[in-house]
Amino acid sequence: MIRNIIFDWSGTLVDDLPAVWKATNFVLAQAQREQMSLEKFRAEFCLPFKKFYDRHLPDVPMPQLEIWFHGSFRESQDSVLPLPHAREFLEFCRARGLRAFLLSTVHENHFKVQAAATGFGEFLERCYLGVMDKSKMIHSILEENNLQPGETIFIGDMQHDIDTARHGGIGSCAVLTGYNNLAQLRESEPDLIVEHLGELRAILEANQMQLKPAADAAGPALMPVVTVGALILDGAGRVLMVRTHKWSDLWGIPGGKIKWGEASEAALRREIQEETNLEITDLRFVLAQDCIHSPEFYRDAHFVLLNYTARCVGEPRVKLNDEAREFAWVTREQALAMPVNRPTRVLLETFAA
Repeated sequence: MIRNIIFDWSGTLVDDLPAVWKATNFVLAQAQREQMSLEKFRAEFCLPFKKFYDRHLPDVPMPQLEIWFHGSFRESQDSVLPLPHAREFLEFCRARGLRAFLLSTVHENHFKVQAAATGFGEFLERCYLGVMDKSKMIHSILEENNLQPGETIFIGDMQHDIDTARHGGIGSCAVLTGYNNLAQLRESEPDLIVEHLGELRAILEANQMQLKPAADAAGPALMPVVTVGALILDGAGRVLMVRTHKWSDLWGIPGGKIKWGEASEAALRREIQEETNLEITDLRFVLAQDCIHSPEFYRDAHFVLLNYTARCVGEPRVKLNDEAREFAWVTREQALAMPVNRPTRVLLETFAA
């Protein structure tokens, strides 16, 4: 049973990726190096971050890099926000009597500002800050706080977090809300990968505070999950593409699960409204697809995908919820040239035909 949780900070409890990306590009500019796109930064950034600097700025002393970075980061720290489900998960830990700790590279001064703004500091029993190599600290944290490895997990968003958990002999949970993408996290083989902390809470509640159900637990038989999704067109005939971490950062269409007792078209309208804030009309069924054990999806699953086309009512003003990270209105030809997930490619090709 899990009794202790060690949290990472950035990308796990708060979203500071835009601010860190901006500060890193400032450092690169000061050193007269080419700045990075967000996608390239996420692919290149690693911990301990000295490895990142050694790869890209080997001739610049670390003290100078730190001065540049922290000076820029302070100016954009107001953009750091709590991640969805983070507060609810911390409250869940408190209600369950779980001990909560923090192990992070975040600078102490930055943490004080962010902890005060989010109110998250009050949930943490002890914070270990400014730790460049977490694997060198994990054993002493366990010893100092009398934490049993079998009752402790580390939750983080980067490979270094998962490697640190393994080094400490504790459980590991990777979240898709931060810096490393699905492929990178899979390389480190965490015990569990979740879309966000809300999903982790549901898993812990269902499994009696364990990451995985007991081998002898008699659970319900697994059944396929039926979902709806739509290729939405605007007045100019462009289609809406969205990108999510849980589909390996590939582009796809908005949609989601059908609820018990809900008609498929009603579910589609609801999901589109929730995910994009769009109202749709002219719904037309295109095809049904089996999506079984897709390596593109962040966990093993069996979906039956009901695919539609629809038209946007009014102006195509998209407002994403916390499920998607990015959207784009593109022509069908442009969509087919994008890195899209396999089911979306099938839908696009069928629609084009």
